[in-house]
Amino acid sequence: MAMEIAEIEKMLAEGLPGADVKVSDLAGDGNHYAADVTWEGFAGKSRIAQHQLVYAALKGRMGGELHALQLTTKAP
Repeated sequence: MAMEIAEIEKMLAEGLPGADVKVSDLAGDGNHYAADVTWEGFAGKSRIAQHQLVYAALKGRMGGELHALQLTTKAP
């Protein structure tokens, strides 16, 4: 079963407190999403480390319930 945008946004907001999170459905199919995440906790971290923090906030759902997620991450 695919994840809903609201669920993805909620998990990211809870896992990355204070983050500005915007999620969109890329293909309109409920399986391919894009997330734009701005968070102070990303400061000084590599893009790989930033993405790992996002995946951690999704608690193992990436690659399962969440099929595809295009990430844009940055510090404010």
